[in-house]
Amino acid sequence: MVLDLFKLDGKVAVVTGANTGLGQGMCVALASAGAKVVGVARRDCSETKQLVEEAGGEFLEVIADLSDIKPIDDILNASLKAFGRVDILVNNAGLIKRDDAIDYTVEEWDSVVSVNQKTVFFMCQAFAKQYMKQGTGGKIINVASMLSYQGGIRVPAYTASKSAVLGMTRAMANEWAKYNINVNAIAPGYMVTNNTAAIRDDEDRNAAILDRIPAGRWGTKEDMAGAVVWLASDASNYVHGFTVAVDGGWLAR
Repeated sequence: MVLDLFKLDGKVAVVTGANTGLGQGMCVALASAGAKVVGVARRDCSETKQLVEEAGGEFLEVIADLSDIKPIDDILNASLKAFGRVDILVNNAGLIKRDDAIDYTVEEWDSVVSVNQKTVFFMCQAFAKQYMKQGTGGKIINVASMLSYQGGIRVPAYTASKSAVLGMTRAMANEWAKYNINVNAIAPGYMVTNNTAAIRDDEDRNAAILDRIPAGRWGTKEDMAGAVVWLASDASNYVHGFTVAVDGGWLAR
């Protein structure tokens, strides 16, 4: 049956930013499809672990600060020690700092770009090397943004880094598709997360955003489930270098 293509039984998925929000939702989705999940975050992932186990999955927590690339080898080694292999990488961890472009500091710029761009690239590289070593291919799913396509306001470093994610996804796909490694991305729209709390609390801004979304609502972590399972599964084996918008129709306007 075609639905069998979406099963992740026996697969091991590593998800960064796993303790809350979209990362947590994707951990649960992947576990529900059969994957064992390694959740990476700076903070405790006990809530995610509980949700994954309630979905019938296995969960390993790895505490790591991805503002630097130093933890990458430790993340990979911990995953291999626990489960013997890796098959799926979801680069979800991200950082946003809001300030007028005219006032943006070097420190703000470097901190955002380091997490959202540099660490993402070198995570992809490390996992691609492991996939090649295993000889079984693998899936890499980067989390982009609507600001991979648009400029935004007061988020110049975030926009630059998320535009880079879209471009890096294409570039890596071009080189690694021949190794049976699929590199794709998901671009969430306006989602209910900690990062958007201030905007949702602003009555005028919230109303303006909802007026622009054809679906008429903010997205939720559950809305990411279908896209991440599809891109992690054999159902997407001939999809390379593509960024899927999960945005309620925002980009269609």
